[in-house]
Amino acid sequence: MSTIRIILVVIFLLSLYFMIRSEGATQWIVIAITSAIAFFILINRHMRLAQEMRINKALADINQNEHDYLERTSIPFADGKKHIQPKHPYTYDLDIFGDHSLFHRLNRTATYVGSRRLAHYLSNRLSNEDIIAQQEAVQELSNKMEWRQEVLALAMASDDTNDTYNTLINWTKTAAKPHSSLMKIISYLFPILTVISLLAYVFIGGDIPRLSFAFLFLINLGILGQHYRQIKDEILGESQINKSIQKYSQLLYLFENQSFQSAKLKDLQNRLLSENESASLHIAKLSRLFQQMDSVHNPMGAIIFNGMSLYHVHTLRGLQEWKVTYAPMINDWLEVVGEVEAMNSLANFAFNNPTYAYPKLNTKEEIMFSDLGHPMLPDDVRVCNDVVFADQKFIILTGSNMSGKSTFLRSLGINMVLASAGAPVCATSANIHPLDIYVSMRLSDSLSDNESYFFAEVKRLKEVMDAAENKLTFILLDEILRGTNSDDKRQGTVEVIKKLISKNVIGAIATHDLKVCDTTAEYPTQLINKNFEVEIQDGELVFDYKLRNGVCKNKSATYIMKKMEII
Repeated sequence: MSTIRIILVVIFLLSLYFMIRSEGATQWIVIAITSAIAFFILINRHMRLAQEMRINKALADINQNEHDYLERTSIPFADGKKHIQPKHPYTYDLDIFGDHSLFHRLNRTATYVGSRRLAHYLSNRLSNEDIIAQQEAVQELSNKMEWRQEVLALAMASDDTNDTYNTLINWTKTAAKPHSSLMKIISYLFPILTVISLLAYVFIGGDIPRLSFAFLFLINLGILGQHYRQIKDEILGESQINKSIQKYSQLLYLFENQSFQSAKLKDLQNRLLSENESASLHIAKLSRLFQQMDSVHNPMGAIIFNGMSLYHVHTLRGLQEWKVTYAPMINDWLEVVGEVEAMNSLANFAFNNPTYAYPKLNTKEEIMFSDLGHPMLPDDVRVCNDVVFADQKFIILTGSNMSGKSTFLRSLGINMVLASAGAPVCATSANIHPLDIYVSMRLSDSLSDNESYFFAEVKRLKEVMDAAENKLTFILLDEILRGTNSDDKRQGTVEVIKKLISKNVIGAIATHDLKVCDTTAEYPTQLINKNFEVEIQDGELVFDYKLRNGVCKNKSATYIMKKMEII
């Protein structure tokens, strides 16, 4: 097709040449018009075929990627490493972003706005009303697998990036420079005179029409030259952005024309209506304008079409008029794209895990999970446990090394994150009071901040205490105060627990110090002891990872060191 298009351009130019050189050039006019029409038909056909190829390849990749993921051969999705915030209240400690993270497994976005929105869901708690609305939307979308894949395929074909998105948003913020009334008149008058002089030469002949046509043709090119710098500024510098805009339009069209029942999805559709026209039409027009403007980079085409009709000057005016009218709305329209992609990711998670439960919500300061498990563990490895925060709202958790304490805490935290985002949780049922989450599980020395591990941990505990001062929070602590001696650590841990329960928090703390569990006797209505046990069977350590009441009794560290002949 590309070769045929080149041939058509040559035919068009030759027909113009013979038309000017010869008398009675009707046949050359017919050839020129026919070749021009064929050229544009081939351009459109070429673009459609290229898009079909990209979409079909994307669909094949989507299903192959999903197969590889479900077979656990790889996780072929963006891991969200760019969203890591070491000082966030919980995302760093719970492995929400990064390699093999929750985001890595959930993510089925392919646009910058989609990735950003999914990261927002996993980093911030929705209100109870928004969680319920999100659950309904996710449930509905989980049943639309083919539609979700079509959306993802289009997004993948867009090759959207942070840079292309920001370039477009920055373009909407630049001031439009509309043409003066005189320039509008000139832009129509001169092309009309050019065409008249050409027709006069064709049908009448003579030097005056021929020279008039040549003069007006050059004048039109001069007008183009006056606007060339402005045209270059408006076309954003690269065709990749134009491709992303086109795909935004197609994504919006898919969403606008899908039938939904959930209130949130209907509300998002309503956000896309402007002046009784859909956002997809407006974005499609913007895409066409950018595409038409981008053709100015084709020297031969730019000379012919601007010499005859001031094509790019008219396109520039249309682009400026579009900017004045619709630029303030484009950011909101693209946010809808992000919302849809993020919800599609959660819906895919729900589709892949049909046994997971959508939690019911309460405002009674109660959190209950039946068969709670870690969603990132394989089904054949995962051990699930019931856990209730009702009468006693804070758990002191004990157990030997490798018994499952940290995994249990992460199971609690990650499922609370999923619930707060409106996604199903890894449990057979759940009834939760959504809360802001604060976790202290993974800290390190900070050379850049010139602080020790102990000081970093104390700063995190201060953040936890400050957060609990003004609101009910969900708190998870794993073996705190590891940077001090055992007596100091025990006393500090006990005081932290007492301070937390005085602030009416919900949560759990894991500790190896069994003396800390004595605190439960002082506060039996607020604290409860839970544990994970280890047994020695046939000379081997056996962990069943089942949560039990009370304090753990068995120990493993000395046995392991003896078995490995360390001691």
